Amino acid sequence: MNNLNDPPRWNIQPDGRGRGPGAEDGNQWNYALLVPMLGLAAFRWIWTRDSQKEIQMVKSQYEKDVSLIREEMEARYRDTLTERRKAAASLELELEKERQRVMGYKQALISQSQQLIEERKTLQEERDSIEEEKERLVKSGAAGALLHKALERENEWHQRATVTLKELEHLLVERQSAYCSIILPREQRLEMEKNILLKAVKDPTVSELNLELDLKDIFKRDKYCADLLNMDKRKNGSLMWVYLKYWQLQVTVQKHRRAEDVLLGKIN
Repeated sequence: MNNLNDPPRWNIQPDGRGRGPGAEDGNQWNYALLVPMLGLAAFRWIWTRDSQKEIQMVKSQYEKDVSLIREEMEARYRDTLTERRKAAASLELELEKERQRVMGYKQALISQSQQLIEERKTLQEERDSIEEEKERLVKSGAAGALLHKALERENEWHQRATVTLKELEHLLVERQSAYCSIILPREQRLEMEKNILLKAVKDPTVSELNLELDLKDIFKRDKYCADLLNMDKRKNGSLMWVYLKYWQLQVTVQKHRRAEDVLLGKIN
């Protein structure tokens, strides 16, 4: 058994055995190598511990930054989504208002068209009645000659009125083309409408037809435009063409009324 009172000799202990001169120098070198190694080990341990702390701190800060950015992005996304939903709801409301407005315009246009058709029918019936009366007067001899003379006299007025209506038709076609154009400014169209109204009011040939209200109704309600590729201006407009036919029929009826007034001695 080992004697605890007599432990083995370690390198850290002086070597009692004589090894000749300089035998104790080996122990000194062992001590000299041990101290730097212990220092290096301690430095490595301290550096590793500090590095782990720094890594942990950087990792923790990174996770905090990522969490903050994520929360900020989610908040922005929610705000953006809310704004988009509000904008979509507002657009849907505006679209519904425009749809209701268009339906109102369509119903008003249909009602106006039906009214014009009824008036045209009435005028046609009145015209037929006048034609029958004219034939009866023609057959009556002298009265027929007088009627023929009166009709010849009013024929000149009828021709002037027809020419004026043709001019108004051309102006209305140009005005509707300006309304349907995406290039021409609104002020130019309004100027055209003003000139058309002035012509209808000041022209003595058609002034008695009272076209002003009809023209204003066209400017307000006739919003029909052909497709964008359309090159024929006469394909634009809807209500104005109904009015033009109505005016032409009105001129014809007015011609016979004026002739009838001549026969009755109401005009010279």
